Amino acid sequence: MKYRSIVMQRIAQCFAYTLIIACTGPLQASATCKDVDSAPQFNKSYAQGWGIDHRNTRYQPKSSITAANVDQLKLKWVYGLADTTPRSYPLITDDTIFVGDAGRGIVALERSTGCERWLHEHTGYISSALLQGKIGERHIVLFNDRTVGLHALDASTGELLWKTNFTDEPAPWYSGTPLVTANIVYLPIASLEVVLAANPLYGCCTTSGGMAAFDIKTGKQLWYTPTIEAEAQVTGSHWGFVQHHGPSGAPVWGAPSYDAKRNVLFFGTGQNYTHPTTDTSDAIFAMDGATGKVLWVQQYTANDAYTAACNNEAWNHPNCAKPTGPDVDFGAPTMLLRTNNGRELVVAGQKSADAHAMDPTTGERVWTTKLGRGGIIGGVHWGLAANEALGLVYVPISDKEIVGFPAPGKPTPGLYALDIETGVKRWEFGRDSRCEEEECTYGLSGAIIASNDIVVAGSMDGYLEIFQAETGERLWSHDAWRAYDTVNDVPTNGGAFDAHGPMIADDLLVVTAGYGYVGRQRGGNALLVFQLENGNE
Repeated sequence: MKYRSIVMQRIAQCFAYTLIIACTGPLQASATCKDVDSAPQFNKSYAQGWGIDHRNTRYQPKSSITAANVDQLKLKWVYGLADTTPRSYPLITDDTIFVGDAGRGIVALERSTGCERWLHEHTGYISSALLQGKIGERHIVLFNDRTVGLHALDASTGELLWKTNFTDEPAPWYSGTPLVTANIVYLPIASLEVVLAANPLYGCCTTSGGMAAFDIKTGKQLWYTPTIEAEAQVTGSHWGFVQHHGPSGAPVWGAPSYDAKRNVLFFGTGQNYTHPTTDTSDAIFAMDGATGKVLWVQQYTANDAYTAACNNEAWNHPNCAKPTGPDVDFGAPTMLLRTNNGRELVVAGQKSADAHAMDPTTGERVWTTKLGRGGIIGGVHWGLAANEALGLVYVPISDKEIVGFPAPGKPTPGLYALDIETGVKRWEFGRDSRCEEEECTYGLSGAIIASNDIVVAGSMDGYLEIFQAETGERLWSHDAWRAYDTVNDVPTNGGAFDAHGPMIADDLLVVTAGYGYVGRQRGGNALLVFQLENGNE
């Protein structure tokens, strides 16, 4: 039952491509400059993965930006992207910024000017951070296409070295950024059935999320562990011929965190898609990195079954699970943090607006702190950051409500600093929205980043803001709701800050402005590069 016809996979991919084409603009011109060396350098890089380090702390140690000089940050250059819902986190080296430009491909930009070194043409939807790796002495760049799979490029030329997809499930969705070690690429697996279920003729649902491991040299799959062991069975039907199946779902949406010393992965899962529900949905997993063996599972919300079929309760869609769950999964990557007394904790933020800490060896809950009302796109959506020297973890809260989805309670969007050891709130920052329209609701949905004595966050109402790490005082802001002149002469506007969030490297702050996908937010196509005014470049 679990391994349905390949026809279903083709339908799923075509459906997804239809969505992508609908929200991807026409291909844009590129920035080409005279006398630009086409080969990037890799003498220095600024991230091991999505979380800066393998533990996903989202703390950048290689930065000269501080609370004392943040007022010197100025816009250096802007690159116009081809898509108004950019979803790629850049990879930065000593002289190059690599970024995914959905509809065009992967672009290597000269760091000081934004001039294009090379372009790897790729028309699909790039959905991950760009990652570095090595095959022998060759530097490579890895990325996900959301429906096609994992790709590896030569970092010097943009040449495709290999690409691979995942065949153990018939409708995989590659939404979470992989984690790369010396020899293995760990790939989070979600399921496209969460969207396919919106079609009332679709027999929902049979697939599971999971974690897969691939050889970095060849792209060959080494192992796969699903988040649901039991194969789905027929549980009923509607209209006499459309079958219902379960259990299903528990997708893995975010990048895993990694304990290199013990070779253990930690990651969160989403809700079930159908009943019966499992004890592995809305949960945190610990998994052996060598074998994929599950070491422990800690569930936080039981009986949460939800798909796009439930997107308007008034429709009473036949594919919407009954009873319907709140859809408060773990979409954001987990973190492996160290307290000031040397204790390690797995920390995770949930769409319920809860932050949780667990013992990494047992999964036992250490603390939980409630910060908002949460909801389908509320609570923690994309990712946290930490400053372990200060003993603080920073939690962005969205608390946005979608029309048709009542979210009980008062929204409390903003940025919160919690004590890593205890979960006690140390400070919070919140403000009113700049306007009343839904597209500019104030809240922090995108991932954030910390460095030195600052925290950087972008809001859904279009402000990039920098805060003092110990007090939460706002030090600097940039309003991205404007048109920009660009180095590649592409018509460019900023929009909502969301998705992977800002990146810091040396004296640079790099971020994409615009994310039109969730909750009718304002789209934009600006890659913004800020630099300290007295910077070296």
